[in-house]
Parts: sequence; structure tokens; C-alpha cells
Amino acid sequence: MNVEKILAISGKPGLYELKVQTRSGFVAESMIDGKRITVGLKSNVSLLTEISMYTHTEEKPLVEILRAIAVKENEGPTISHKEDNAKLLTYFKEIVPNYDEERVYPSDIKKVLNWYNTLQAKGMVSKEEPIIENAESVKEQVVEEVKAKKETTDKPKAKAKK
Repeated sequence: MNVEKILAISGKPGLYELKVQTRSGFVAESMIDGKRITVGLKSNVSLLTEISMYTHTEEKPLVEILRAIAVKENEGPTISHKEDNAKLLTYFKEIVPNYDEERVYPSDIKKVLNWYNTLQAKGMVSKEEPIIENAESVKEQVVEEVKAKKETTDKPKAKAKK
């Protein structure tokens, strides 16, 4: 499962694939409809490899949860995120038996199941161990590029000589 360039963008539905760095941010392509959007530097963006969910003992990385769903469903689609909350909670308890019910809300579970089905439809889920060895370097590269762009745009302009 290679999700190192898959993004969740706050305020935007679904998942996006990082395509290109621009002067003012980057270009991402929707995994739902294939439309490309420009995302600015001020947007709240998360790499899927950096997202985790609370359990009673630790935080479990999202890629491990997606892999557990893929194992349970034999890499097929899972239940719809539009099911009633009781059914979703029961299903998720089978996937992550020790998740923290007080800090993981039904809306979080719906989002995970929706993301899984989106990735599954694109053929990006597998029972294999997640490929995230480059995730940290991808994140560092994006952060450095954003900082460099921001520094060049934030520099005060020199006053013209009279």
C-alpha cells in the first residue's frame, strides 16, 4: 500500500494526490473526480502517513488501520460510510478492538471507511505491509519547499532610492 503522496485537505471532501509544487503551494488531484486544485500555503493539509487514531494504549497509524481493513475484506470494498452509527462502531471494533471510544467519534470512523473505499476503488490497498519508508523524506521535502517559497514571498521589498 503506497500512500506516501496521498493528502487529506481540511475543508475539502475526499482524498487528493500530490502532483506538483507551485510558487504559492502545490497542485493536488482529487481521487474522486480527477479534478486538479491549487492548494495554498495556509491550507491545513495532512499526509495519510502522518494521521493516526487513538487507542487505549497508543496512537495507531492510519495506514495500519487501512491494512487491517484490507486483510479483513480480502482487499475488497468495506461497508459504506453511510451505514448507521451502531453498525459502523461494531464493524470498527472488529478492526481496531482497543480504539478509544471517547476520543474516536463516529464521524472519524465514517471518514476512515470512506477513505478506504476511495483507495480501494483506485487499487491502492493491499494486505502487504504499508510502504512508508519515504514518507518522512516526502514530508520534509514538501515542508522545505513551502518554507523556501514562503521566505521568498515574505521578504520586505527594498524601497526605491529618491
